[in-house]
Amino acid sequence: MISENAMGSLETSINNRVATVTFSHPSSNSFPRELLNRLTAEFSILDQNSNVSVIVIQSSGTGAFCAGASFDELLAVQDEAAGTHFFSGFANLINAMRNCSKLIIGRVHGKAVGGGVGIASACDYVMATQHAAIKLSELAIGIGPFVIEPAVTRKIGKTAMSEMTLAAQEWKSAEWAKSKGLYAVVCDTIEELDLEVSKFSNTLSSYNPEALLEMKKVLWEGTQNWDTLLLDRAAISGKLVLSDFTKNALAQFKK
Repeated sequence: MISENAMGSLETSINNRVATVTFSHPSSNSFPRELLNRLTAEFSILDQNSNVSVIVIQSSGTGAFCAGASFDELLAVQDEAAGTHFFSGFANLINAMRNCSKLIIGRVHGKAVGGGVGIASACDYVMATQHAAIKLSELAIGIGPFVIEPAVTRKIGKTAMSEMTLAAQEWKSAEWAKSKGLYAVVCDTIEELDLEVSKFSNTLSSYNPEALLEMKKVLWEGTQNWDTLLLDRAAISGKLVLSDFTKNALAQFKK
C-alpha cells in the first residue's frame, strides 16, 4: 500500500509476516504533521493485522534517516494551541508505536535529528549503519526535546540523554549510540544493513506470535502514563516555541 502526496509518501509492504513501512519526504525525510498522522495511523492498522508479527520502520534514500519535524511548519506556529498541536504529532506517533502489539525494528541508514531520534528510540530493536549519527539540537533554538525525552531516556538512560541534550550542536556517532543501547547493531554499509534487517526480521517473525506479544508488553512495562505525559510535554514545547529567544533563533534560519 502506498500513500503519497505533496506532504511526503508512506508505503507499506507485507511479506512472511513482516510489514515494512517506508516514509519519505524531500526535506531530509522530515515530518510535516500530515505525514506524522499517516504514519501514526499505519501503526494502528498494522496492530490489528493478524498476518503481521513484526514491523520494520525505515526511510527512503541514502541520505538522512529523519530530520525530525517539519521546519516550515515550526516556523508557521503563531499561538500556543497551534504549538501544542504541532508537537503532539510526535507524541501521538511514539504512543502508537508503544501501544502497537507488534515488535518494531528500526532500520536507520543515516543521520537522525530530534524527532528522528525519538522514532529510533520508540523501536524495540534498532539496526543502523556507521553513518547513522544522532543529534538533539532543540535547545539551540530555545525549546527542548521534551516530547521524545521519555523514549530516549528509556533506551539510553538519563545521563546519556542529558549529554545529548545539553551538547545541542554535537553529533554523536553510531558507535556511541550503540554503546548507550540505542542501536543493537551497526553495519558498515546500507547493503549490509539490509541483509541484517531481513535476516533478523524474518527470524523474529517465525517465533510464536503470542510470545512476541507478551514480550512486547514486558518491554514497555511502566510506560502506561505516556498517553498523558507526552501530550503534557508537547504543551511545554508549544509554549516555548513562541518565546522571543526561539523566534529570534528561527529567524536566523530564514536568512
